[in-house]
Amino acid sequence: MTPDQQGPAASPAGSKTIDTGLRLLEILKDHPDGLTITELAQLARIHRNAVSRHLTALGNHRLAARVGTRYTLGLGIVELNAAVQHRLRSAASAALQVLADACNATAFITVLDIDESQAVVLTVTEPRVSQIHVGYRAGTRHPANRGASGIAILAGRPPLPGERPEITQARVTGYSVTSGELQPGAWGIAAPIIAAGRPADASVGVVTIGMRDENEIAPRVRLAATEIARLL
Repeated sequence: MTPDQQGPAASPAGSKTIDTGLRLLEILKDHPDGLTITELAQLARIHRNAVSRHLTALGNHRLAARVGTRYTLGLGIVELNAAVQHRLRSAASAALQVLADACNATAFITVLDIDESQAVVLTVTEPRVSQIHVGYRAGTRHPANRGASGIAILAGRPPLPGERPEITQARVTGYSVTSGELQPGAWGIAAPIIAAGRPADASVGVVTIGMRDENEIAPRVRLAATEIARLL
């Protein structure tokens, strides 16, 4: 039998191996203090020996790290995340400037942090002609379920039990709008960036001082989200 003939038969096993490795990474993501092999095996419902083999492979690629008897996500995850964020910045640059100028407001991209509990401002673009606008700093963090940008990201993902009504509403309208939720007097509107049908990990939005016409701003924000997603 030739290698080509063997390929299709081997594919399901290979897919299962990848799936198990990704599942272990997802479990580690939810346990920042790390887990032992036994704890991982119990949570993943697979044998300890299988967990050990997968952790060795993940460790070889720096995706998992051992600290004593416990395992955590490795620095390779951070490097992969940085590469994705760089691509997002590049894709968003022109669209953000168009959005900022069209709305005469500060435009920005927000992403979920690795543990998905925090929303982090990735990049900010200010309007080129403006008498006054909000100063927003890249790296600013806030709870993922607060603020227009975080709510928009969660609205671009499958519903979760007990989620805020604002998230459910944003999933219907395609964007989120909040006033004074993160900063008194600030009004924000954001839309999820949904690339290739995948759950959203980022949003694009604008922030202003005082309320603006939602019917005017929302279509522009949604158009920017669509354009950025197309480039990813």
